Amino acid sequence: MSKQVKHVLGISGGKDSAALAIYLKQKYPSLDIEYYTCDTGKEMDETYQLIERLENFLGKKIKVLRGAVGSHLEPFDHFLKLYGGYLPSSNARWCTKNLKLVPFEKYVGDDPVVSYVGIRGDEEREGYISRKPNIQSIFPFRKNIWSEDVINKFLSNANIELVASLTDQVDLGNKRNKLLSVLSKPIDVGFIQSNKLNQLLDAGIKETNYLIFEFLKTTNYPLAAERYFPLLENEEVLVRKDIFQILEDSSVGVPAYYKKKDFEIGGKKGQYARSRSGCYFCFFQQKIEWVWLLEQHPERFKMAMDYEDEKAGFTWNATESLRELMQPERVKRIKEEYVNRSNEETKSPYLMDILDDAEAEGCAACFI
Repeated sequence: MSKQVKHVLGISGGKDSAALAIYLKQKYPSLDIEYYTCDTGKEMDETYQLIERLENFLGKKIKVLRGAVGSHLEPFDHFLKLYGGYLPSSNARWCTKNLKLVPFEKYVGDDPVVSYVGIRGDEEREGYISRKPNIQSIFPFRKNIWSEDVINKFLSNANIELVASLTDQVDLGNKRNKLLSVLSKPIDVGFIQSNKLNQLLDAGIKETNYLIFEFLKTTNYPLAAERYFPLLENEEVLVRKDIFQILEDSSVGVPAYYKKKDFEIGGKKGQYARSRSGCYFCFFQQKIEWVWLLEQHPERFKMAMDYEDEKAGFTWNATESLRELMQPERVKRIKEEYVNRSNEETKSPYLMDILDDAEAEGCAACFI
């Protein structure tokens, strides 16, 4: 791979990608990263404000990518018309493909690219990521910074001999024997890949990273062309609270839509906010987030409602239209159910984490 490797980071307007940009600039200033954002034309105003503050902090412009270049319509509206008014959904995510992935892949072309992704250490997901062979994803906030495809190849039974031989080429110190012992064990029904990976990382995160980096030199991944990669030394695992801390400690700050607002229903107090960045009408929103939009940004709610075609069955939610959701009795019920779930925090911290932070793909519309 003779072309120079490009390092890129996509800014969604959300907390995790913004915190990642700040984190990498502060901890790895030698990385020459290009920043981009995919603009759908339907973001919250706070998203654009965050991007402006982030540009000031980074001292770099964030390149704006847009789908439907040349159209007289906003990118989302262009594709909505192309799809005959059929709204995107979890089963038909044409918005993600046409407004995010396609512009990004056009931007990077065939150049070797390392793409930094802000999935946290407390999230169990890989993310909706391009699978083009010239694009390699890195996850700096996680214990395992490597993408699933890299791990699959590194830990494949077919590569046991190759990977074991790499322990002679990397300085593993007194951890060599332990790592070699784990690497030599084949994966089977009683010792699955995740067990093997966790044992390696427990034996030494930095050492495992160096082994994987050495293995990459036998492949065509973009990092195979790099002589050194500073994140090999990274042993930090960052979770949700760390992300907010990074934003608060910087001049960038937390987007206003993450800041919880108080409400009261039936004598009980609750708090709501937005859990994600992105389009104001995102179909992955929880019902309580639609209520938040209705009460905090009624003009945006009205705009989202105008997209719906109830006769044709084109609604943001599969179970009800926004016209139905906005009815006072329905709003009351959504708030009551949300408060009751929130009160389950002491019984089920995991449930509260989902309610508070629904950025994982597909989880935002599962409740109420």
